[in-house]
Order: sequence, then C-alpha cells, then structure tokens
Amino acid sequence: MVLTTDPPRTETPNSQEDRRIRASLTEPRSPLPARQRKFKSGTTGFMLAMHVGAVFALLPQFWSWQAVVVLAVLYWVTVLGVTLGLHRLVTHRSFTAPRWVERILVLMGALACQSGPIEWVGLHRHHHKYSDQPNDHHDAARGLWWAHSAWMLHEIPALQHVQRLTGDLRRDPFYRWLDRWFLLLQLPLGAALYWTGELAGVHGGGLGLVLWAIPLRLVIVYHVTWLVNSATHFCGYRNFDSPDLSRNCWWVAILSFGEGWHNNHHAFPHSARHGLRWFEFDITWQHIKLLRRLGWARRIREARYPA
Repeated sequence: MVLTTDPPRTETPNSQEDRRIRASLTEPRSPLPARQRKFKSGTTGFMLAMHVGAVFALLPQFWSWQAVVVLAVLYWVTVLGVTLGLHRLVTHRSFTAPRWVERILVLMGALACQSGPIEWVGLHRHHHKYSDQPNDHHDAARGLWWAHSAWMLHEIPALQHVQRLTGDLRRDPFYRWLDRWFLLLQLPLGAALYWTGELAGVHGGGLGLVLWAIPLRLVIVYHVTWLVNSATHFCGYRNFDSPDLSRNCWWVAILSFGEGWHNNHHAFPHSARHGLRWFEFDITWQHIKLLRRLGWARRIREARYPA
C-alpha cells in the first residue's frame, strides 16, 4: 500500500485550524504549576545513576574491544527496537507483521528503558495530536532543554491520556506485563554479560561488559532518542508545511536510524518510510524492506516525495 503526497505546501497557513496552531507555537508559555515543578525522585535518581555508570564505563580499566562490540550490537538492537518496533510498527501501524515478529521488536525496544511500551506509545500518540502546542509534553516552544529531557523528570498531564490512546495495546496481557516489568529485562542481560566477561577473561572483566552494555548504552540511546524531540524541532530544513516546529536534521537521522527526518514524519505520521528524498537515508526503512523480502512485513504504508 502506498500513500502518495501532494506537492509540498508553502509556509502559508491554509486553514483556520493551522492559523490557531501556528499562533500557539510562538505564544509565551506560562510557568509550570507548582506540582509540575517538583522532580520525580524515581526517574531522576535512575537517570542520575545511569549517567554516573556511563562515566565509570569510560575509565581505562573497563575498556576492551569486546565491550565495544557488545555496545555496538546492543545499540543496534535497542535503537531498532524503538524506531522499528515501538514507533513505526506499534505506535503508527505503518505496516503489519506476524505477532512473534512484533513481540521480538517490542522486547528489543523495551531494552531502551524508556518506560513500558504502553506508556511509550500513548505518550507518542499524544505528542502527534498536540505537537509543539502548550499541552504537548515535550513542547519545543518551552525550550531546548525541556524538549530534550527535562519534561520526563516532572509530572506531565499527558500521562492521564495514555489509557485512552492505547486501548489496542491494553487488551494484550503481553503488553500489560511488559509495561510493568520492562526494567527486569536488564537483569538477565547483565548477568549473562557478567559471566561471559569473567569466563572469557576480557580486560575489565564482567563488570566492564556490564557497564558498557547497560549504563553507557542506555545513556547514548537516551540522548539520541531525545535529540529527535529537541534538535529536530530547532534545526534543519522542512520539506512540508506541517503545523508544528518539526525539521529534518541529517545528523540526528544518522544517529537515530532515520528518525531525524522528522518533518517528513510529522507530515505523514503513518508512513513507514521517513527519508523521502533521494539523499535522506533511512536505516529503519531499509530494515522494513528486508522484512518485506522475508515475508514478515505487509500492508506497508509509504509516503512518496513528489517528483
């Protein structure tokens, strides 16, 4: 299935709703209410611990080529789980896949520790409904730091809408279980890597592999993912006149396996393909094409850039 596009619109609002939304993009934001200014202790503490662990991972005594390989493989697994599994497959249903393929991809995405899949999907669907408006939970008009990561350290009203936006997932016991226990996935991963490192006698031992595979990997994946919320709403170019601040940013696209073609995505959220022009390389789209060749991806929705 192919979604064709109209020629790119100009930067002129073409409807009353567009004009209303565009006005909201530049209006001053009111200060956060008192209850939202408080930091969430659990999330803040976890993020602080992961960043401290990432710094320790970079100490010379924990470096090894095996750790670099483990980091690279798990980075690919985790980022692809987020972009291909949680984002394009589950959130936007831009293609269909057998249940076992979907669940493997979602498990891969859950390794990113970006909340459970139900919350992740619900918040992203909410973002698309209100992108860069005052009720967008990572509203770019509130500032680069807020859009990047500060939003997640505070209570956000968008969480109240997650259940309403994820009825398709909440009916599945697998998603309900994973939404509650996603953090536990790090335990068997860490145990396996620790004993592998100890038995193989790698430099830095099992602890070195664990530090590179969990806190260092998570911190890198976090900031790459957050750049899609921050950098691609501040810098880059626009192919389409979507009523938000989304931009296409090539270096974010490289790091995030194609998610940096963000203006394209906001113009056509249900397209499995984000890189629409010949030079907009989309690594996740290449994986979707591979799944199609294997017969594991069907009913693929694809936007096309006008000739």
